[in-house]
Amino acid sequence: MLHRFRPLSFSPSLSCSAACCRRGRGLAASLVLALACLTAILHGWPGTARAATELTLAVVTTPGSAQHVCAERFRQLLEERSHGAYRVVVHHSGTLGTETEILQQLQLGGVQLAIITLGVLDPFVPEVKVLDYPFLFRDAAEADRVLDGEAGRALLDALERVGLKGLHFSENGFRHLTNNVRPVRTVDDVRGLKIRVLESTLHRELWRTLGANPTPMGWPIYAELQQGTIDGQENPLWVMAEYRMPEVQKYLSLTGHVYSAHADLANLAWFNALPQADRDMVMQCMADAATYQRAYNRQKDAEYLRRLREAGMQVVDAPDLASFRARADALRQSSLFVEPRTRDMLTRVLAAVGRQGAE
Repeated sequence: MLHRFRPLSFSPSLSCSAACCRRGRGLAASLVLALACLTAILHGWPGTARAATELTLAVVTTPGSAQHVCAERFRQLLEERSHGAYRVVVHHSGTLGTETEILQQLQLGGVQLAIITLGVLDPFVPEVKVLDYPFLFRDAAEADRVLDGEAGRALLDALERVGLKGLHFSENGFRHLTNNVRPVRTVDDVRGLKIRVLESTLHRELWRTLGANPTPMGWPIYAELQQGTIDGQENPLWVMAEYRMPEVQKYLSLTGHVYSAHADLANLAWFNALPQADRDMVMQCMADAATYQRAYNRQKDAEYLRRLREAGMQVVDAPDLASFRARADALRQSSLFVEPRTRDMLTRVLAAVGRQGAE
């Protein structure tokens, strides 16, 4: 519709100079408003919708898992604190492959973020295997103190050598043993069991030292357990509950042989290209997500154990851990820790928990 505008008219009592002043002020106000609108378009009003940068965060596990809990919390925090400037898409349930395959995509930049079981990283950066040293931490509080301290930060920084940015550590949990052959009460009961282990040199060597037949294998492994391809596996309690281990495993021994962390990672080149404020925000969001997830994981542990018992698993509550420790301690002299950086890191971490360094 066309609008007809009436010509300007002046009151006889209004001087020409006054009218000009008013018109000038109106023009100035219009210019200010136009500049404000342009600023809003370029930078966004607070709360104004604008195109979000989409980020891919990959985990191998399903919703409800430790990794997914951390990933979802990070997504919520980053989207909220960035006022929608970032949108995080969480790819779960192995849709982007095994953890090793996800790491390779992360290195190449096809994935910006990932939460990975730490042990899987040791073929990439050998010194990370130190944190999976058997019976290293007495409890979760001691693990937090080391992982959130200087030694933990040094390990995360070491990942930069292979194009990864270590943001923080979240938690997988203390690992326990299940199998279908017999109750495991002492280390001698492990002999000959075919145990699925992480794709990790340390985990493979640990179970060989304990007397088992270790079989490195990606996750998930339900079919392999069901078919009898392997006798057992070892994982935190949440994994056994969420992945229905009682359907395919009969015996559970609460060995707690390794405290398993998750490494919360970013592609290094992507991270370094961010503005400093955004780098700080990503780091803080992941730290807060990890803190939330650790607390959630520990709160649920008793419930997971109850569910496993109720589902029919026979639980050995107090296996002879001294027999496990005595045999596992031979790892300290193995070739796994010969490489200087790895040996130095082992000495550093053992000192942090008040144990004698590598000899």
